[in-house]
Formats: sequence, C-alpha cells, structure tokens
Amino acid sequence: MTAASEQLKVILAQPRGFCAGVERAIDIVERALEKFGAPVYVRHEIVHNKYVVDTLRERGAIFVEEVDEIPTGAVTVFSAHGVARKVEEGALVRELDVIDATCPLVTKVHKEGRRYAAKGYDIVLIGHIGHPEVEGTLGQIPGTVHVLSEVDEVEALEVADPEMVAFVTQTTLSVNDTKDVIAALKARFPAIVGPDIRDICYATQNRQTAVIALAKQVDLLLVVGAHNSSNSNRLREIGENFGIPSYLIEDASMFNPAWLEGVETVGVTAGASAPEKLVLETIERLKNHREVSVETLDGVEENIHFKLPRELADVPRAEDAMKAWAVESA
Repeated sequence: MTAASEQLKVILAQPRGFCAGVERAIDIVERALEKFGAPVYVRHEIVHNKYVVDTLRERGAIFVEEVDEIPTGAVTVFSAHGVARKVEEGALVRELDVIDATCPLVTKVHKEGRRYAAKGYDIVLIGHIGHPEVEGTLGQIPGTVHVLSEVDEVEALEVADPEMVAFVTQTTLSVNDTKDVIAALKARFPAIVGPDIRDICYATQNRQTAVIALAKQVDLLLVVGAHNSSNSNRLREIGENFGIPSYLIEDASMFNPAWLEGVETVGVTAGASAPEKLVLETIERLKNHREVSVETLDGVEENIHFKLPRELADVPRAEDAMKAWAVESA
C-alpha cells in the first residue's frame, strides 16, 4: 500500500480537452448571446458536457430537443453534432433565426455522403446508432444508408450492387476504431470507395494516440468527460485495453480516493468536449490526498481553428465567458 505522504506523479496527456469544433460551437453560443441577448435557443446539447451546458444555460441559453419547442422567430443554434434535413425544414417553418454550429468536419461527412448518394452508391455509415451525429448524418444523406460499427456486421450487409458501395464515418471515431471495419468492408466489396484516412477527425485520433502513450507510463487513468461522450468513453476503453484501471469522471467530485491504493503515477486526459478547468479541478482534488507533481506528456500541439459563421465573426466574446474556460496554473 502506498502511504498517503508519498508523492503522486500526475502525467497529463497532450493533446486533451477541447477540439476546434467544440471551441467553435461554444464560441457561437456565447457570441449569439452577446449579440442578440438572452434567450438563445440551442437544439440538443451544444456539446456533450454537463459543465459546458450548465454554464451556457446560466448565461441565457435554453436547450431543447426539438425545434417545435422553440418560439417562432427565435434565435436558434444547431449543435456541433449536426442535424437532419427535416430539422432544418422544421426551423424554416417556424421562421427561426438559425446559426449553425455543426463542426466543419461533420459537415464534410454530410457532403461526402450526398456526393456518393448522387452517384447511386449504397452508403455504409460507420458509427453508433442513436448518437446525435449519426442521426444527423442519416438525415442529411438521401438514398440507402447502412449503419454499422462492428466487423461481424459486415458479412450480413445487403446492398443493391456490390460494385457501387461507399463508406463514411462518424467523426468521433478514430483510425484505430474504424480500421478493422474498413478492412472487412474492402475484403467483401473490393470496389468500395471512401474518404482518405486523413479525413478522419484529427482531434479524436490525436487524443487516442496520446492516451496510448500515457497508458504505458501510469498505474491509473482518469478521463475527464461526459458519460454520453463517445470519444471520452473510447479514451477510457483504451486505458482498460492496456490493463490499466481507467475511470471516466464528469468532474472532480466523482473521483474516488480508494482508486489511489497502490498507485504511484496517474494519467489524466479529457474528452474533446471537456474544458481544461475540469482537468485542473481534478488535479486539485488529487492534491487533497497526496503530495502531487505534475508533468505533461510530449505530444501534438493542435493549432487548428475553424471560422465562425459570418453573422458572428465581428462579435467579441464576452469577458465573463472567457473566464469560464480560462486555464489557470494547476
């Protein structure tokens, strides 16, 4: 058993936390509130993180599941996950003033799917049924779309023409998540077409690569993120696959001190929707139980930023909004 007085090494994954698509989506809601005032309606959670949603709600955002819950003509933001065409049509009927916060990488998947559909392909969407991004993508692509996520589903797939099959992927899956399914698809349908491997979401892949490196150096892995976050769950699964006790926590309050029994090194990362503030609070919680040293793993420095919608590009983010996600010294 490790004594409480012994030092605990904390290694932070690099990169971790917010990706460019999440930063853009949150920024859109904040600037919409600054420009139009409260309330601003958001269809679905803007991103999968309770802290983010609650913070924006306190500032005047109202989150709804369907557009028919929104008053006619109201300012409305579509979440980063994207929406189906029928949702866009419903917004038109209600004359909503829509600002689209769909991640540009998700929009790219929609465009690829529509391009394949226009050529008559059966489309395979590699993803998880029920995930908001998958539901939105299904509703953006006309024609025949098959959703699958496991290799054993490929054999049962029935298509109109084996020579006319294409695939696209959910962006919160990485190259590692999809490679076996893609290989099985290519074995069964040699003529299949799909996006270049470089088109798979950079943020998902980078965070998983960082956790793989982290798992080789730690006794315990903490993933800060929401339980309904696909990419956060996958980070925890990667730790488990390396035989490391791995826990997904929404915030520091979910940390169990018993997890530190016999532990000398803790790895900490965060899903793409989790703000750095929650990582820092988790480190502070660890300091309540042990003397802590903190270091950051070498990794990819992400410098990607997506453009804001034209109607918000000239609106400065409010000062109090910036403070909510500010990184303070751990």
